[in-house]
Formats: sequence, structure tokens, C-alpha cells
Amino acid sequence: MTKLLKDGKIVSDPWVHVADRDEVPESGPVIVTLARWQAEHNSLAARKDGLGIRLQSGQSPETIKDDLDRFAVVALEFPRFADGRAYSHARVLKTRLGYAGEVRAVGDVLRDQFRAMHRCGFDALEVAGDRPAEALEADWWAALGELHHAYQPALRGPEPVLRQRHRAAAA
Repeated sequence: MTKLLKDGKIVSDPWVHVADRDEVPESGPVIVTLARWQAEHNSLAARKDGLGIRLQSGQSPETIKDDLDRFAVVALEFPRFADGRAYSHARVLKTRLGYAGEVRAVGDVLRDQFRAMHRCGFDALEVAGDRPAEALEADWWAALGELHHAYQPALRGPEPVLRQRHRAAAA
């Protein structure tokens, strides 16, 4: 069973992932693939309920930059633990493209990735498995508190060590 972890809490998820071969429900918020968006752009754009898009790790958010304002959710897929392209895609969405909606991690989302996902700009994580909600919430807060220093700049989290050193040297 998949749980949605958002702001450190398990929350109910009204969004439905719709596969390319499945019928799109007439009501309720849906997340469709890039292929479906490209094929059914006009009918999907006319939806009154929420619309989200799911990008595979090899699909750059640059391909949807002109349509970003139509999507309340951009779900970025992690097909396996070792594929980290979605981290870069989340960062591009939030910084370069100025996307203000929800960026969601889907797929092979593991506890070891929680901190990095948060720092790169993910707002929500779909976590598979049967771990209780309380355990996942505890994992989230533990992951964010594990390290107090960072070397890379990020959207969230501590100021990078090099910037701290430069600021201290200038003072």
C-alpha cells in the first residue's frame, strides 16, 4: 500500500494515477503520463478538477515548461534507488522554471532518500510498503535531523559549509 508523506505527516491522497490504457475518471484530481498529456492535451486541459502529470526519470520537465501552470502536481518517478535524475528535475522545476505547485516523488522512494528529496524541492513522497504511518513520520523527522552540515547548495536545509566559511572570513 502506498502512503503519501507530506510535511512530515502521512496524509490522505485524493489524486489518482491514471495509466495510459485506463479511462480517465470524469471527476476528481488525476495524474496522467506525459504521453497521455501530449495525446489528449485539449480534453485534459478542459478538466475542472485537479490535473497532475507524471514524468519518467528520462523525461525532462523542460518538455512541459509552457504548460506548468495547468498542473497542480508534477510527479517525478524514481524507477529504482540508483536512478537520481528526478532530484535534478525537482530542482529545475522549483528554481529555473519557478514551479510553485507540488513536486511529488513516486516509485522506488526509500527512507535513505528523504533528506535529499526534501533538500532538492520535493513537497510530497509516495512511499510504498506496509510500515505504519507513525514509523514513516518518525523516519522523516529523523532523516531531516541526521546531518547538520551540507556541502551542496539546495532549496532547503542548512547553508553550505563553504558559504559559511566565506561569510566568517569576511566578518
